[in-house]
Amino acid sequence: MGGNPLIGVLYHWLGGLSSASFYVPYRGIRRWNWEIFWITGGVFSWVIVPWLVAGIMTPDLGAVMAAVPGRIVGLCVLFGMMWGLGGLTYGLTMRYLGLSLGMAVVLGLCTVFGTLIPPLVEGDFAAKLLDTLSGRIVLLGLGLTVAGIVVVALAGAAKDAAQSPAEKTATVAEFNFRLGLAVAVFSGVMSACFAFGLAAGEPVKAIAAAHGSGALWTGLPVLCLVMGGGLITNAIWCGILIVRNRSAGQWLDGGAPLVANYALAALGGTLWYFQFFFYTMGESQMGRFGFSSWVLHMASIIIFGTLWGFALMEWCGAPARTRATVWGGIGILLVATVVIGWGNSLA
Repeated sequence: MGGNPLIGVLYHWLGGLSSASFYVPYRGIRRWNWEIFWITGGVFSWVIVPWLVAGIMTPDLGAVMAAVPGRIVGLCVLFGMMWGLGGLTYGLTMRYLGLSLGMAVVLGLCTVFGTLIPPLVEGDFAAKLLDTLSGRIVLLGLGLTVAGIVVVALAGAAKDAAQSPAEKTATVAEFNFRLGLAVAVFSGVMSACFAFGLAAGEPVKAIAAAHGSGALWTGLPVLCLVMGGGLITNAIWCGILIVRNRSAGQWLDGGAPLVANYALAALGGTLWYFQFFFYTMGESQMGRFGFSSWVLHMASIIIFGTLWGFALMEWCGAPARTRATVWGGIGILLVATVVIGWGNSLA
């Protein structure tokens, strides 16, 4: 597969910006419980926007889906359900740790698992990463990414240690470091299943291409399948919370700013989807090292998530040394994305 890896890096940056920004509109929603705005936005993330975009960009989407073997559909949906658990707890992580620290912990684990496991399972880890110069450069980029994530996480931990309880809750209303850390670890491991779902859906790309899809768009039908699995998991959990909290009436609550709430939920959900829209575009440009797209995606999310953390004053009051550390981590991540793109271009 051909492509331009440097253009692919740009697409992954756009995907990272979308992912890092999706929770920002949710912060503006008023008088809705978490489960209400999460599943409302999720309907846009996992159903409306994926099928709408795939329908526009894929010639005869119905015929493409009908040609996908049942086993492939099952694997994509299964991994999507597992990823749904990660995405579900990812939202909880934002509640308990904030954007900066939460993203660093979740995406650090997600990066390692999602990047390394596919080539290990396929049995070509050595051939892709150890036996060629380009592979070793990509592996170096992965190492730099992990180092950058560690630096950002250490800065987040230092910020946590330096702030008083009042300062923490002023920027993250439900701040809970221990609970948030436990949720973040689980979320990071399960979120990596999205990469496995995309790998399982590789045959779907060939079917889409056979029906006339351009190289940039062949991954869009796969997103419909994987995200459908994510919808199942999230709908079950949110349904449980809605029954428990008796919160269904909030969808029609006249005391809430309904128009604004629905608009913000739709915007957040759409941004959540577009991270993967740009991801599939970036992956199409990465050649034989397409699996390295996952680490580029994760690094980009952390870069932009940390910037949002500064914009939302989550680092307000942190010592100058701590702020310098987190900027150093972002710098390492930026270098890592360039190194990975360079390694791909050599291949």
